Amino acid sequence: MGLSRRDFVKATAAGTLVASSGLPTRVFAAGQETIKVGMNIPMTGDYAPWGLPGMYGCQIVADDINAAGGVDIGGVNYAIEIIHYDHGYDIEKAIQGYKKMVAEDEVNFVMMLGGSTVGAVMPWGNRKKVLTTTLLCSDLEPDSEYLIATSESHPLYNVTGVEWMAKNHPDVKTAAIITNNDAEYGLQSAATYQAAFEVAGIDVVDVNLHGFDVTDFAPIVSSVLAKNPDVVCMATSFYVTPIMEQLYHQGYKGKIISCTLDYYDEIIAKTSKDFVNGTIYQFPDFDDPRLNDENVNFPDPNGFDAKFRSAHPNDWSAVAWEYPANLYNWIEGAKAAGSIDSTEVLRALKRENNPSFVFGGGRWWGKELWGRNSVIVGNWPVVVIEDGKARIQEYGSVTAWLDQHSGVLAKYMKSHGLRVVS
Repeated sequence: MGLSRRDFVKATAAGTLVASSGLPTRVFAAGQETIKVGMNIPMTGDYAPWGLPGMYGCQIVADDINAAGGVDIGGVNYAIEIIHYDHGYDIEKAIQGYKKMVAEDEVNFVMMLGGSTVGAVMPWGNRKKVLTTTLLCSDLEPDSEYLIATSESHPLYNVTGVEWMAKNHPDVKTAAIITNNDAEYGLQSAATYQAAFEVAGIDVVDVNLHGFDVTDFAPIVSSVLAKNPDVVCMATSFYVTPIMEQLYHQGYKGKIISCTLDYYDEIIAKTSKDFVNGTIYQFPDFDDPRLNDENVNFPDPNGFDAKFRSAHPNDWSAVAWEYPANLYNWIEGAKAAGSIDSTEVLRALKRENNPSFVFGGGRWWGKELWGRNSVIVGNWPVVVIEDGKARIQEYGSVTAWLDQHSGVLAKYMKSHGLRVVS
């Protein structure tokens, strides 16, 4: 599909990252057209860590592209402008922000976090043909033509961590899952881990689902540890830190696996380095040397990491690179289409049988579960904390696992009452 991301960054920025304040800027060349990128995301409130860092990351990418002279699409030179709206994960605000961006700001596409806010805007977005990205591929529906997930394939990639653990720790025979009981994150992730554990031959002895009103995790952790699991799985918990604290204080010595481990340095500070060492999860730091592997399709990840942490030292989370990855995907589609029109960009993206994916091995998928092949799945890193630092162990193939076991995944999705087309 046109240029790879590695070639793209060489062509647009000569492989060099320029200085950036990390704050929104508008320094465009005379006669340059503008691509307006909408970010309708939570920037305040409980969900801010899954929104605000993404805006910072996209601004860094936009500043680099603009400083290098912009991007050529169909013979027209464009600068990138980031238009952001804070909906605080409120449905009414999300609708208001989405419509404002499209009708008033005239954005060329919109990036969103996912969940109920995406479900609320997409009926209108599909009618208006607004290309929109989500970080939750479970948002996909058969009639959501203009909704795609090109970087984040939650919860599908969680299977790779279990697969790696089973190979490298064959003594793990039983697992217990603790996570929140929401349909958007917790249940989707719990179902995926249950499927992955079954395929790996690991018995799940407890699935402890809790609401968002919990303030004391001691009883929950005590109940789970009474089952004597070899591994405790936190799935996509919103409460990783307090659960880890309780596991530590209650003397747990087994393995720990989780989808995310954002701000793991704070967890280490509240427990110990030795306790957190060995924790398996799915999101690398972008200073990881393995991100320079040839299969990785993110321009200068180590340089991006350094710039981000310099400008926003306390704000790194998984979404810091995911929204920028969506932006790169959109640019690739626009270059292949020779147009910034949503329908043309979408067609160009979908024409590619092996689309560029952040960690390589990309393929369109999703029809088996959600009725439309609108999520790019591929390789995904398995990360382990080593000596207090996140380090990639391998890139597992999500596509290979799904090719063999999607039926098992669908079974567990249905067991939690989640929407599955098949």
